[in-house]
Amino acid sequence: MPLPWVVALLLAILLGRMATRGDDRPADRRFVALIAVYAILSVIIGLRWGYGIEAILPLQSVLAALLPPLAWLCFAGLTAAGRQRRWPHALPACLVLVLIVLWPGPIDVVIIATFLAYGSALVRLALAGPDALRLAPLDEAPLVHRAVQVTAAALLASAFLDLAIWLDLQWWGGGHAALLVGLANVPVLLLLGIAAAVAGRRQAPAEEPAPPAMPPADSKDVEIVRQIDTLMRTRRVFREPDLNLDRLARKAGIPARRISAAVNRLRNRNVSQYVNDHRIAEACRLLADTDLPVTAIMLEVGFQTKSNFNREFRRVTGTSPMAWRADKGGPTQAEASASAGPG
Repeated sequence: MPLPWVVALLLAILLGRMATRGDDRPADRRFVALIAVYAILSVIIGLRWGYGIEAILPLQSVLAALLPPLAWLCFAGLTAAGRQRRWPHALPACLVLVLIVLWPGPIDVVIIATFLAYGSALVRLALAGPDALRLAPLDEAPLVHRAVQVTAAALLASAFLDLAIWLDLQWWGGGHAALLVGLANVPVLLLLGIAAAVAGRRQAPAEEPAPPAMPPADSKDVEIVRQIDTLMRTRRVFREPDLNLDRLARKAGIPARRISAAVNRLRNRNVSQYVNDHRIAEACRLLADTDLPVTAIMLEVGFQTKSNFNREFRRVTGTSPMAWRADKGGPTQAEASASAGPG
């Protein structure tokens, strides 16, 4: 079995897990489509380099030109400009289709340029930080931001790989092309698939690094954070599971960028960490003062996945919810279940 087919099988397993796991919210259909394109492209690469089927090459070229724009649209859909026109991003694939018929020579150059352009665009999005993903739920923005970084790096790596393969075909007749595909292109596709699966399923990332240094806070920042703190205390908006930066800005009547800048400068946190701090504080109160099960508390304070709740609880308190409850003298999970009675 060609190695790219093994990658296609692994990507198919990712798709299956995204569709069948019940403890997380449903998968994002855009990312499901993206992983499907990765899997199909892996199958085609296996046919092309494993069995020497040249007739499949035009389809491989079209899908390769479609992949970077699709990846960009998936992540850009979570930004403030998410409702952008989609048809211009079909131009690279359309151009490749035209070149297949009229002038196949520049096809590889067009594909390489497409990967470089969209990889660079994703780098710019990654540099803007998690708060740029204003339409992503705040407890998931750091994870999706990590997936943007991985995808950007993978697209740029794929561009340089395709350039190496093209040069090998031009100078050495493709003598090293199959080896290059096996050693680099296949892992890149798998890496892209994992990044899309992570962003689509939105599971827990590793601990988020500290935000970069910013200019000192001023009186306007203090007033903005005071207003947001008041909003959290009086209306408890952190309990909304789908709260994102855009919605928070509308509720506060303050531009999203100003909220992000003020929270970063004054609290040394991004907005998702700031909101999750309020959620964990409320979770601690409920753990200590009530006999609600941990899962019920998780949902009550605005989390929808156990992985995100446990990660953020450990980030804030340094321990797990059950250990924190036991240490504070609250009821254990078994005691809470017993007090709730049958069912």
